[in-house]
Amino acid sequence: MRKPILGRPSAPPPVIGIPRAMLFYRYEILWKNFFTALGVKCVLSPQTNKDIIKQGTAVSIDEACLSTKIFMGHVRSLIGKCDYILIPRISNFGIKRNMCTKFEALYDIARNTFRKTPQKFISYNVDYLGGITEEDAFTSLGERLGFSRKQSLASYRAAKKAETDYLKNRIKLQEQDLKKKGLKILIVSHSYVEMDPYIGKPVISYLRKMGAVPVFADLFDRNDALKQSVKVSPTLKWEFSRELVGSAYIYRDKIDGIILLSAFPCGPDSMVNEMIIRRFSGKPILNMVLDDQDGTAGVETRLESFIDILKFKGGEL
Repeated sequence: MRKPILGRPSAPPPVIGIPRAMLFYRYEILWKNFFTALGVKCVLSPQTNKDIIKQGTAVSIDEACLSTKIFMGHVRSLIGKCDYILIPRISNFGIKRNMCTKFEALYDIARNTFRKTPQKFISYNVDYLGGITEEDAFTSLGERLGFSRKQSLASYRAAKKAETDYLKNRIKLQEQDLKKKGLKILIVSHSYVEMDPYIGKPVISYLRKMGAVPVFADLFDRNDALKQSVKVSPTLKWEFSRELVGSAYIYRDKIDGIILLSAFPCGPDSMVNEMIIRRFSGKPILNMVLDDQDGTAGVETRLESFIDILKFKGGEL
């Protein structure tokens, strides 16, 4: 058993800082419920804004994708405001269920980038091929924070149930959206892009303003999506990409068009999006790559044109 980082189990629990970026949008419910069950206080970085992007860009290499730069800006905003900043290291969930390498490297990149500060970081490692499940990872994390294995395991299982229930509820709500009037547009995008208030949410808001109904590919039963993804590509290995591709395959007959929303310059997305364009050639598709530019006029013009195409195709124009 690893020695608790707090030394004595009776020591007060630390304050955990959580960057409001990247995996936060997938694991928010799991993380918050896990730490709450343990009595650990969490602080979040502010929502993405121009300054956070500027700060993240300043400490990142030029080749880093926009999502990584945003993440580094969020990490920087938490420096000195918590005891530990949580940055998980997730390698894979099994065979052909790999993560993009950035999710393996973020912890080490952040520690190295801010090595001259007194800020401490904490992680948990998920590596199913190496015999470390998510449950194992969270149990170990709880023990390192000074809690018993039994308490850590119980907290994880309660948090996992909360996460599962939350996702099921959101999926049900989306099924109701499919019954609404208006053009149904499938948003094929990672949650940390489409839900980011600075780069992704403005796109979603503008679609709704034009009367369209956004349908999110990442709001689907993940296991079903993974199974269906092989019908599009049996060799695709990235977990999140497989989920999106499988979900797109399932939703293909329920929507009017597809918007591929990604952050510049994401390598896996550039390949996966091209594959989707070729495999779903019967559907109108708009491929949008977001950058850190302030102006929205160009984005709005492309969205308006795409909506007009869908209306024309549907006989509304």
